[in-house]
Amino acid sequence: MDAFFAAIEERDNERFKGMPVVVGADPRGGNGRGVVSTANYIARGYGIHSAQPISTAWRLSEEAKRQGKPAAIFMGVDMEKYSSASEKVMTIIQKHVSIVEQAGIDEAYGDLSFTGSYKRAETICKKIKAEVKKRERLTVSVGIAPNKFIAKIASGIKKPDGLMVIKENEVEEFLKPLSVRQIPGVGPKTEMLLQRKRIKLVKDLKKFSREELIDWLGKWGSDLYDKARGVDDSPIVEEYAPKSVGEEETFSEDTRDPNFISEHLLVLGEAAFRRFRRSGFKSFRTIIIKVRFSDFETKTRSYTLGKPTSTLDVLRFEILRLLLPFLDKRENPKRKAIRLIGVRLEKLS
Repeated sequence: MDAFFAAIEERDNERFKGMPVVVGADPRGGNGRGVVSTANYIARGYGIHSAQPISTAWRLSEEAKRQGKPAAIFMGVDMEKYSSASEKVMTIIQKHVSIVEQAGIDEAYGDLSFTGSYKRAETICKKIKAEVKKRERLTVSVGIAPNKFIAKIASGIKKPDGLMVIKENEVEEFLKPLSVRQIPGVGPKTEMLLQRKRIKLVKDLKKFSREELIDWLGKWGSDLYDKARGVDDSPIVEEYAPKSVGEEETFSEDTRDPNFISEHLLVLGEAAFRRFRRSGFKSFRTIIIKVRFSDFETKTRSYTLGKPTSTLDVLRFEILRLLLPFLDKRENPKRKAIRLIGVRLEKLS
């Protein structure tokens, strides 16, 4: 899906048409905490992008405004509305393709091998795009390729509302001129390491042996060697069972107030418990809390119960017990203020 959250807000608010739209945390006039969830393509032209601090997005919007451009419209996240739209889109996809892996709220892989040809696969994808546009007034970008890895990259090349076909004999030529950052899984740290080796493009990466890449990057180096050659044998997984459920919150101001922190942690625990219930799981064993201090140092602490439970009272007791050392010298000897807290449940049954 193209700029999914922002696209839904544009669709549902006529006055947003042609305007830069940013979905995420409250910017609070440039003093907001949290990050951008999604920015539409006009906002991206300002340099605003997902996972960016919302305060940075606000500053870029103000810079654009000084240049005579419209200021960005900032919207809070309405996950219930986005989830509903996602379900409708996935239903349309599944009407045309029987084997589908939903990889996220706005992304899916479909097995089109039953078509027997790229031409027929393309015809089906055009039908999906047209139906989503007609029924949901949203645009989809599609990549058709021999495997999931190439399909994912191809789907992003001609966004928004794009469609790109890469056949088996075109894979390596397609990859050669791309930045290594366009390989899914290559983040800023890996990119910097590769650049120190004068590797900027996929064609540069192909000059090095599997052993050299493993030496630099461990197991990920072996995967990268294959990806540079377009090799990917990961299957389409029709059902994905989440390994964990959780919630977290960035405070509007850093705080040392134990009552405030513990109250918010309990609210997050209850929200995580509701997600656990909705997920269809019956029990959990491991409880984890996450604490980020004002200097961005982040710690997690966990406790695994002797036997599985499905009781909210147990969760409340354990998260408060895990939190207490962060409120004194045991986990916070410098008495740093806390910026973010989170709760996660694992070992789901």
